[in-house]
Amino acid sequence: MLSAQLMIILDMTVVNIALPHIQANLHFSATSLSWVLNGYTLTSGGLLLLGGRAGDILGRRRMFTAGIGLFTLASLVGGLAGDAGVLVAARAVQGVGGALASPAVLALIVTSFPEGRERTRALGIYMGVITGGSSLGLVLGGVITEWLSWRWVLFINVPIGLAVLAIAPLFVGETPRLPGRFDLAGAVTATVGVTALVYGFIRAAASGWGDHLALAAFGTAAVVLTLFVLIETRARQPITPLRLFTDVSRAGSFVARLLLIAGMFGVFFFLTQFLQKIMGFSPLRAGVAFLPMTIALFAVSRAAPRLMPRLGPKPLMIAGMLPAIASMAWLSRVTPATGYWSGIFGPMLLIGLGMGLVFVPLTTASLAGVPAADSGAASGLVNMLQLVGGALGLGVLVAVYGTAVRHAAARPLAGLTPDAQAQQVITHGIATAFGFAAILYVASLLVIITLIRGSRLTPAPAPAPREQEEAIAS
Repeated sequence: MLSAQLMIILDMTVVNIALPHIQANLHFSATSLSWVLNGYTLTSGGLLLLGGRAGDILGRRRMFTAGIGLFTLASLVGGLAGDAGVLVAARAVQGVGGALASPAVLALIVTSFPEGRERTRALGIYMGVITGGSSLGLVLGGVITEWLSWRWVLFINVPIGLAVLAIAPLFVGETPRLPGRFDLAGAVTATVGVTALVYGFIRAAASGWGDHLALAAFGTAAVVLTLFVLIETRARQPITPLRLFTDVSRAGSFVARLLLIAGMFGVFFFLTQFLQKIMGFSPLRAGVAFLPMTIALFAVSRAAPRLMPRLGPKPLMIAGMLPAIASMAWLSRVTPATGYWSGIFGPMLLIGLGMGLVFVPLTTASLAGVPAADSGAASGLVNMLQLVGGALGLGVLVAVYGTAVRHAAARPLAGLTPDAQAQQVITHGIATAFGFAAILYVASLLVIITLIRGSRLTPAPAPAPREQEEAIAS
């Protein structure tokens, strides 16, 4: 189960380093390339809560194996893709498979191990996979792309998935089905609405803000997301209980997380482009270049729980946002002449330090005071916001990048060769995107300061064991 979970987590970031090779091989445009990431995160995030609910109603092992089977098949199709459309479709199906399988993993761990030392040890290993998987994907993507091919970042899932499917029935027992209802309408409208919104931003990046398709996408998003809210207010068992947003402090933590993740996904996407296209790094070297951020984030996030009782969650969040903002402001000054040690290494350390300090207390703020009956929905909402926020933020930053690139191309600098001019245009777009990410981080800091109340950051009452299992499954 942990091998499957690692595979799902890795696929959110392992493709990042391979993006320049994918773009050249399948002829993606600079703006449409983001769909390789967004195709996965949108379906995975939009259907995550529905996948957890399906495990409750239909059986968790059944949904786990169905999700891994779908994920494995989509990985094979994506690796064989001969054009951009097939790859994006395969990535979207991968996201569906991940949304079905991922919620069942934690629930099956809880129900498979008795409470006490065994379960604690199993959950500790699970958290190690979760925290290390995304960062490991950046390095592993560089190794695979350089030594094999970008297609193997997808092909590698096939033997792992087949092994999991063969072994799971031998070791994982099926769980009893629980009565309940599917909020299919809520899941579909949420996914379609956010997808239309992201498409609008990416279309505007390529064709301008007055483009008819971009405007139609924004209009569709507004209508469908309004319909989603209406559905959730009337559903008997809503996929996103809107009562979770009635607490101002909790709602503020959701908004702060959305803004934070939006900027962070842009770091992965645009730094990968800058390191390989402008600085000339190989895929392996680009993957290794992310190690300072990975190490700093992991080390500080391990220390954050020990600092919370001394400093308090809110001061810790504020302290973490300051280096994160500084890192984006620093990166917004990149030029074609920027070196790794002078212009990239420092921001990498700062963002790792900042994110490591922020994420643990921010998660605490999202779950503080949540009734036991809603603990599963609140946890699922936190995970969904990370995926959807990343896709939405990347769409916005790509739009900012595309607009900046068009303006720079219309005003070429005198005395530059065509190659130097192209690098100048791309770098200007990337720097502008980083500058906008800094604005997102400042907005996140203001939300933390004004909306999140330190007095509310107390743990929710512990649910009874059976309630806890059902909540985690959801």
